[in-house]
Amino acid sequence: MIVKRGMNCQFAFSGSKKDFMLASSAIFRRQQFLIRSLGSCTNQTHQKRMQGTKALSGTSLEPDAEHILRAITPTLDRNKHKGMAGKIAVIGGCREYTDAAPVIKSYSPELIVHPVLEESYSVRDQDKLSISGKILAEVDKWMERFDCLVVGPGLGRDPFLLDCVSKILKHARQSNVPIVIDGDGLFLVTNSLDLVSGYPLAVLTPNVNEYKRLIQKVLNCEVNEQDSHEQLLALAKGVGGVTILQKGKSDLISDGETVKSVSVYGSPRRCGGQGDILSGSVAVFLSWARQHLSTAEGGTSISKINPTILGCIAGSALMRKAASLAFQNKKRSTLTSDIIECLGTSLEDICPAC
Repeated sequence: MIVKRGMNCQFAFSGSKKDFMLASSAIFRRQQFLIRSLGSCTNQTHQKRMQGTKALSGTSLEPDAEHILRAITPTLDRNKHKGMAGKIAVIGGCREYTDAAPVIKSYSPELIVHPVLEESYSVRDQDKLSISGKILAEVDKWMERFDCLVVGPGLGRDPFLLDCVSKILKHARQSNVPIVIDGDGLFLVTNSLDLVSGYPLAVLTPNVNEYKRLIQKVLNCEVNEQDSHEQLLALAKGVGGVTILQKGKSDLISDGETVKSVSVYGSPRRCGGQGDILSGSVAVFLSWARQHLSTAEGGTSISKINPTILGCIAGSALMRKAASLAFQNKKRSTLTSDIIECLGTSLEDICPAC
């Protein structure tokens, strides 16, 4: 049997007319069920999902994400020079995933890479203290220049490496640098909540399992799907006002004072690496939100919103829009690199450069 999605289907049967009549009803029902099942991957169904999601935007929890994106994205100005739009630092990569430095260098010569972190296998016990000091001193040279720090993508869980990252987090906090924590960075802070507890410029971006561990650690209970908004609010309060972006069918965001939801339809194809795009996007928009709020007049509609909330809303919405566009183009073969290629187009659709 051949089924062509999005087209009229024809089926040929051999035998008498009676045989055809007997077979047609049961077979037809099975075929229709199969077609409906396969239909979930068609553009028509994809568009219906997107429209259904947009209908949710009327709720009080759903902010106008496109308005926020337009408000905080800086304009392109001929009078601005390199670096004025902000500088984002990412602490990640390890031997387990990849030796990130040469890979990133080959990806883009525009990125500055410092392969300073060491792992236990390459450090003698008697040298750990001195090497840790050298790593922190190296990062200290750059810390004051960072507009936001992303910690966790591909980081791994080596004890010595995580100990060094803990010291970097403490230093970033002392320097009042916003921090977005994802992946193995969440493993680190879940076991050492004091690293972020009470720091209003910290953002955690847990997936389903990471969120479950946070709930168990902070609230000493299990995830409650029936009361997800209140539980997220309690969790953010329990970590002292840290902003939490709970990834899911709809992304829920809370800083312990309010809960927001971003339900822009993304992609049914869940390829690895989307969380890394999200954490990087949140970092960019968080830094832009802080810049915007530092110069905006007090009467603007978003001037009183926590910049970490604004960054999470904008990053989540853009990521979902790009994922949706990538899926329309590539369907089941969609990769994270396809989503990255759609980020610029998606932002341009909301905030034209000129």
